[in-house]
Amino acid sequence: MKLAILSCSPDAYSTRRLKEAAQNRDHEVKILNTLKFAIDLQKGVPDIYYRQQPLAHYDAVLPRIGASITYYGTAVVRQFQEMDVFCANTAHGITNSRDKLRSLQILSRHHIGIPRTTFVREKKDVIPAIERVGGAPVVIKLIEGTQGIGVLLADTMKQAESIIELLQSQKQNVLIQKFVAESKGKDIRAFVVGDRVVAAMRRVAQGQEFRSNVHRGGIAEAVELDEQYRETAVRAAQILGLQVAGVDMLEGKDGPQIMEVNSSPGLEGIETCTGLDIAGAVIDYIAAQVDFPEIDLRQRLTVSKGYGVTEIYVPEGSNFVGITIRDTKLSEMDINVLTLYRGNKVIPNPRLDRVLEPDDKLLCFGKLESMRGMIPKKTRQRRRPDVQDLVSEELGGQQDKEQ
Repeated sequence: MKLAILSCSPDAYSTRRLKEAAQNRDHEVKILNTLKFAIDLQKGVPDIYYRQQPLAHYDAVLPRIGASITYYGTAVVRQFQEMDVFCANTAHGITNSRDKLRSLQILSRHHIGIPRTTFVREKKDVIPAIERVGGAPVVIKLIEGTQGIGVLLADTMKQAESIIELLQSQKQNVLIQKFVAESKGKDIRAFVVGDRVVAAMRRVAQGQEFRSNVHRGGIAEAVELDEQYRETAVRAAQILGLQVAGVDMLEGKDGPQIMEVNSSPGLEGIETCTGLDIAGAVIDYIAAQVDFPEIDLRQRLTVSKGYGVTEIYVPEGSNFVGITIRDTKLSEMDINVLTLYRGNKVIPNPRLDRVLEPDDKLLCFGKLESMRGMIPKKTRQRRRPDVQDLVSEELGGQQDKEQ
């Protein structure tokens, strides 16, 4: 395999370890500076140059895109994707994970634990927002902070209000997040590669510091995660579109709470404390994908006219409740069930004799006309009848289309 590692820091521990792991497996590998590329576009021929020269063919690309060059870096990764070069993380996945608000918005609709979070702009909305997440103390985060930078703990309502006002005056967008007291000073970093957690560590803050990042002086210790934490980490990475990720979780009383998903996770802390060859696991995964690439369903399954992918919800009282997938006769309507979602469980390629339960969701591929008639109108939570009626009257079907 011929591998390109995109990095502006060739001497960084993670970059060196990834190169070393590739060489130890007899792969040809080069570290290429992300900022030295030029993207050329013309009809039918996406191309890329490196240091003013046409770039030789590579089988795969491993992006290590820093936060400060997200826009340019993801443009380069996207160009490789358009040239059919396998990318360990896609531009879409990197963009999703880099913005804390965006990533939580995506995760919030799935059955994955996240701390109660709010995002406001107006000064008058700050106090009500803090109260909605449970009151002080609260955690205040810059949307694009990294390595614990821009993460603050406000012990009182007044202190929180002052911090937010100061940050907003500097044109900074901030999140207000519930403080998970039982997890104070510690978190879990799970290193996800493909569909498994290859290593995990617990990071513990020192002294009065509540941030547990190793860059903030936190101490790391190896930890064996239970199934719930492993499943949550893998699902969070996959939902955001990442195949190589560091998933940071708090240990809440109700289970794992996702804090952040990192698309360029560091290797030094987790390899040192676990003694595992994590760089090797990343390289082995990339090599396997080059030999037998997975297909992106979103790009491939919707090209046939009249066919596509959609989600069929099985509400209480549905004719599907209590019968098997076979008895739904979906296959006779040219509809195939790809995945069954039940609560926080994901069941790929479910057996035809599996009995459906209320609130199941079926990810299906098939005739769009057949599936469209099976999707019930979405019910909206009624907040205040007068406002709800007005919104429905003004927006009508537009909301349905957007949702």
